[in-house]
Amino acid sequence: MGDKAHTHPGAAGRAQAADHPTSVRNVVLVGHSGSGKTTLVEALALTAGAVNRAGRVEDGGTVSDYDDIEHRQQRSVQLSLVPLEWDGIKVNLLDTPGYADFVGELRAGLRAADAALFVVSASDGVDGSTRMVWDECAAVGMPRAIVVTHLEAARADFEEMTRVCAETFGGDDPDAVLPLYLPLHGPEGPDGHAPVTGLTGLLSQKLFDYSTGERKESEPGEDQLPLIEEARGRLIEGIIAESEDETLMDRYLGGEQVDVKTLIEDLERAVARGVFFPVLAAAPAADGARQGLGTVELLELVTGGFPTPLEHGTPSVTTLDGRPRELKPCDPDAPLVAEVVKTSSDPYVGRLSLIRLFSGTLRADQTVHVSGHGLADRGHEDHDVDERIGALSTPFGKQQRPVSHVIAGDLACVAKLSRAETGDTLSAKDDPLLMEPWEMPDPLLPLAIQAHSKPDEDKLSQGLSRLVAEDPTMRLEQNQDTHQVVLWCLGEAHADVALERLRSRYGVQVDVVPHRVSLRETFGGKAAGRGRHVKQSGGHGQFAICEIEVEPLPNGSGIEFVDKVVGGAVPRQFIPSVEKGVRAQAVKGVAAGHPLIDVRVTLLDGKAHSVDSSDAAFQTAGALALREAAADAKIHLLEPVAEVSVLVGDDYVGPVMSDLSGRRGRVLGTEQSPGGRTLIKAEVPEIEIGRYAVDLRSLSHGTARFSRRYARHEPMPSNVAERVKEEARTAS
Repeated sequence: MGDKAHTHPGAAGRAQAADHPTSVRNVVLVGHSGSGKTTLVEALALTAGAVNRAGRVEDGGTVSDYDDIEHRQQRSVQLSLVPLEWDGIKVNLLDTPGYADFVGELRAGLRAADAALFVVSASDGVDGSTRMVWDECAAVGMPRAIVVTHLEAARADFEEMTRVCAETFGGDDPDAVLPLYLPLHGPEGPDGHAPVTGLTGLLSQKLFDYSTGERKESEPGEDQLPLIEEARGRLIEGIIAESEDETLMDRYLGGEQVDVKTLIEDLERAVARGVFFPVLAAAPAADGARQGLGTVELLELVTGGFPTPLEHGTPSVTTLDGRPRELKPCDPDAPLVAEVVKTSSDPYVGRLSLIRLFSGTLRADQTVHVSGHGLADRGHEDHDVDERIGALSTPFGKQQRPVSHVIAGDLACVAKLSRAETGDTLSAKDDPLLMEPWEMPDPLLPLAIQAHSKPDEDKLSQGLSRLVAEDPTMRLEQNQDTHQVVLWCLGEAHADVALERLRSRYGVQVDVVPHRVSLRETFGGKAAGRGRHVKQSGGHGQFAICEIEVEPLPNGSGIEFVDKVVGGAVPRQFIPSVEKGVRAQAVKGVAAGHPLIDVRVTLLDGKAHSVDSSDAAFQTAGALALREAAADAKIHLLEPVAEVSVLVGDDYVGPVMSDLSGRRGRVLGTEQSPGGRTLIKAEVPEIEIGRYAVDLRSLSHGTARFSRRYARHEPMPSNVAERVKEEARTAS
């Protein structure tokens, strides 16, 4: 790492299928939007020879095939895979979206990877969402490194950014976050800014000059060595502190010189174990250049320091009936277990599934078992079905290079899996297995839609089913109370992308309509009603009279029907008819068209006719009686109240609590959480938090998360209720 000589940008460049798990590195890039992740991936691909200096992808493709405007837009909101090869190692780079709305794509990338590169802009710093992802990686022990980009910015300061990274990511051990290289600056320009032209290796004490577009190695002058002495000493102590050789620190403090080879080996082991987090710098190549600054050093770290798939534990696996199944980690000869980490639709080849193999070997045209993922509550169908896969390929931009097989530890694309969805497990058809799914963020922003026209209505159902098959972070709801079709999304950008995909991919135009919450009605006090349904029109008429009393019941009681008729005023066979009519009217509502709940309806008296009374007549009379009782009573509108839990940084607790109070919320309490955060628990009317996913993100600068669950219905304030009733009367 820093000692290797590279005379050519990668021996193979474009990666083929791997032949052994030890020759694979799966790396996910994490960072906020605009931090430079995609540009970094392109720079690494250029340095590795996956694209050449003339801007042409091997095998006759062009950079524009990989990098056209439409494709860049897709990659900005989707997980994308760019495989390349460096020194005989296949590196699968998983580029994730930086927008908070597409955290589901990020989680998929974390699931498929064995290590993470956190990309930080020297001009923008570290945002709150990046800190949260770092904590997620720390919780599972994922190895990480940090790459500082945008060094060309006038206000970029690499040394200051490494200090910020150590403070932000180091926690109790900032000396575990240290730079491996320091930037070399060229002459100052007219604006006083000295551009970064190369790097100084702190361990190797060598200079790596990129100013010509080719990495050139040289020895530092005597006057340059003192400038790196302090940083080099801190780095050596940081590496030795994490060394598995417990005697090394004592020997070093005793004056023993530790050779560079030993330090590099200890550094690589510490990085692979996830206890040391190096900071590097990188920049894209200038026009016509072949290597971007720091890209060789970064590829050395990835191939030498990041773990192989063999070192990454396999998620828990069970049989379809839930019995645990032990598998040897990442064994190509073990039973097949793969996971669909992304599903997309290609206009030329149809559905494409990006998979990560955790065990076994997958071959083209093999029949596999596809196991569903238990997301039925989000509109995703549970399924267990055998499917024959189509071609296997390794992607590069919009191109797909066919491969005959894929082994455990590698990633590839599978064509024509018509039933498989993101999160599904692929296994052998004679040995079906199921992987524990990764945590999916809960979509909390409702988007109510309706078909724009009759042709759109015919295509809407199929378009929505395909849409949610690709994106498990989206939930499809057919609300039985409001009769609305609702797409639950992670944010406004997520919703916009969903609408655009419906239009462009599936040819469905929809209109967005106001989202309605499921209101209820109940009686505010006792009331009586008389239902009289008497009609005579020749032949058999209709005759039914019933008298009822209605009284409110405690929350959650539902509709209770009591028979207190005496003397046969209402014949026994017609009492169920009255109840049926009452319950049917309760479903329709009695004031604003919302279901009636939590009342006791008592049948007191009535009249019947020996010929003209019937089941239908008494159903109608029961409904009329309930409506008459409601006309003379105070009817309360009940709104759903949600239990809301907000996890927010301590700096934003005051504004968040104030905002909740402004939404008619009741704060129930707070409790401290690790990492300088506070958990706020509150009860808030659902009508007030329709856009809370968007508003909270703005309020907390993207650092807060919240969850919600239905608690109960309770009376709506009279001023709000009157407005809702008036809107209902106007609509009718």
